[in-house]
Amino acid sequence: MRFEKIHLDDIVRCYCTSHMNIDDDVYAFFASENPESECYSYTGEGFSKKETVWEGGRGGCMSIIPFPTRKGEFLAVNEFYLKISPSASKLVWGRKTEDGWQVKDVFNLPYLHRFDIYHVDGKDYVICATIARDKRDKGDWSRPGQIYVGEVPADLENENVVLRQIGDGYFRNHGYSRGEYEGRVCGYFGSDAGIMRVTPPHGEEDWKVTKILDGMISEIALADIDGDGQEEIMTIEPFHGNRINVYKLKAGKYTVDYTYPNEIDFAHALVGTTLAGKPCFVAGIRRIDCECFVLTFENGEYTVHTVDQGGGPANLDVIHHNGKEYILAANHTRNEAAVYEVKE
Repeated sequence: MRFEKIHLDDIVRCYCTSHMNIDDDVYAFFASENPESECYSYTGEGFSKKETVWEGGRGGCMSIIPFPTRKGEFLAVNEFYLKISPSASKLVWGRKTEDGWQVKDVFNLPYLHRFDIYHVDGKDYVICATIARDKRDKGDWSRPGQIYVGEVPADLENENVVLRQIGDGYFRNHGYSRGEYEGRVCGYFGSDAGIMRVTPPHGEEDWKVTKILDGMISEIALADIDGDGQEEIMTIEPFHGNRINVYKLKAGKYTVDYTYPNEIDFAHALVGTTLAGKPCFVAGIRRIDCECFVLTFENGEYTVHTVDQGGGPANLDVIHHNGKEYILAANHTRNEAAVYEVKE
């Protein structure tokens, strides 16, 4: 597996990346964590067509998630800053129009860090994770984060999202990955309390929160990397940590099956996906070698494929489009938006 890099742009403290498909076009998003910073989309051949999604009156972007059922629409986190209290973190709604991108605030939720959109039984739900309830300063972790849910109305121009709390007590509530459990969408949330699996309502059932792993978990990804029909879990431990582990379910219990051997610090980004026909994990680390790598399982062994060094990805995303595969990297250390085309 090899990788051809496209340097898209210079973005100071590039933090968030995501993508959206609109008809036959794919749009790659990149945004900074800085205050008063723009978000851009890139599309077309070599992602060469650049558009401004929002102007510099916003910033602090942690996540951008497209709606699974609404063409050209997304939700995103704006104004998340660990150093600022009280928190101004908010969820915003964006959409592609004939006149370009439009963005509107939806609601404020202090220290909103991660979220997702689930389409279940004909309804759209937003599930939100706050990294803490409140903070006196950046280093204060004395108050835990929560998990909230709410139904997203069809008319976001005129109707509000009503949130309710379904989980509490999650200190450093940082990690998230979408998954599937018993054939239905679910979410995996990582904190100092371990990994919680959250399943949405079905029939008469309400939202359900189940702990599946103890430990201080900063980030999570899932993939059936060895092809045995059971997904493995990759983690970063502890918060912004110096260990990357792969857990395998054995006799009903998750146990460490692999540990990334390199010296690392401030590991931050994980994705579970498939590249070049192989199930894999993609990981990004912000300090020391600042590497991005792909982990596969081949011939009975875990194999590391280095994508790049020195970039220090804060977040990663993967695109499969028109027979090609790309890794999007918000290279925070290098202040760069980058795309890596995957070649077999």
